[in-house]
Amino acid sequence: MRRMLMPLVLAAMWSSPLPVQAQPATPFLELSLDGAVERAVSRSPVLLAAQRDADAAEAALQQAGARANPTLNAAVEDTRRASRSTTATLEWPIELGGKRAARIAVAERSRELAQAVSADTRSRLRAEVAREFFGVLVAQERLALSADSVRLAAAAADAAARRVAAGKVAPIDEARARVDEANAQLEAAEADVALAQARRSLATLWGDAEPDFARVQGDTDALPSRPPFGELLAGLDASPGLQAHRLELDRQRALVDLARSRAVPDLGVSVGAKRDNELGRTLAIVGVSLPLPLFDRQQGGVLEAARRADKAEAEQQQARLQALAALQQACGQLALATTTVRRLKDTVLPAARQAHDAATRGFEAGKFGFLDVLDAQRSLLQARERHLSALSSAHQAAAAIDRLLGR
Repeated sequence: MRRMLMPLVLAAMWSSPLPVQAQPATPFLELSLDGAVERAVSRSPVLLAAQRDADAAEAALQQAGARANPTLNAAVEDTRRASRSTTATLEWPIELGGKRAARIAVAERSRELAQAVSADTRSRLRAEVAREFFGVLVAQERLALSADSVRLAAAAADAAARRVAAGKVAPIDEARARVDEANAQLEAAEADVALAQARRSLATLWGDAEPDFARVQGDTDALPSRPPFGELLAGLDASPGLQAHRLELDRQRALVDLARSRAVPDLGVSVGAKRDNELGRTLAIVGVSLPLPLFDRQQGGVLEAARRADKAEAEQQQARLQALAALQQACGQLALATTTVRRLKDTVLPAARQAHDAATRGFEAGKFGFLDVLDAQRSLLQARERHLSALSSAHQAAAAIDRLLGR
């Protein structure tokens, strides 16, 4: 009997679902700002592409110093052995006008430019990581704020329901409270989606389509501080972005010198021998070739290179003006956001909390109407939202300053 029951018991155990612990899709990992920057610097496809471009410029410099190869020429006249004539020559092109030195100068400027662009890409990436990181941090706080809003709205709705049940207020007050509670729940759902999008945007900076972290670790109340505008302005010209524009101008000027060197024709020197079977003699051959610059004297090439150099100079001036304007705007935004955060934290938020608590207690005691409670609640939530927005603006301005200065 036991032998008959044992398979049935095992089958029942096998068919019944066993309780298993669900594995979260995203590990609960708290990511710090330093960790995010380290990930981006080591894994960013954009930074890798910039570094590969710098490596290619180094290889181009090696190639620019190579001299021209000689050319071997061979010719046979007459296929009959007795009267056959065979000629072999070796020709060396000799570059004149400083072409090789001009090529090397262009390659050196190109290498320096690629290195500056790589450094600028790195600084921009670090600033972008900081901006997106604090974007996630603010989104987390916004989600927590929306949860508090739901809690406050639910508490207000429950208080209104108790007052309606006691016959002290009209049912319309409870209806208003339930509408506010539903709106708060919708805002909480939107905040959750916004947080997921912010986390995804941060992860894409190091090449991940989906984030492998659950939260970022940081203090949103910590205001970023930067030196005064005068000190920041002194370091603007040394930023990698403006250095790249200066090096591009140097490269274009080197291209002008290269175009001018190409106006000088190259000299060709050839040596060889000619074997004449009919005469039974071998003759030495020495030759020189020199193109005559009658029509093409590289006029258009020199003019094109000069105009491109003028364009690079104008772009450099425009880039500095734009960087200066952006630095002024970022410093002004940081100063305004800092003042706003401090005023909200020291004055507005405490007053809004005090007014909300007083309105809630007064409504429960029958001293205030429900509209007073809703107004106080909205004022508190608006002040907290504005506080978060000002913090976000301050961090974005600080990231913009770091990006402009290459920090």
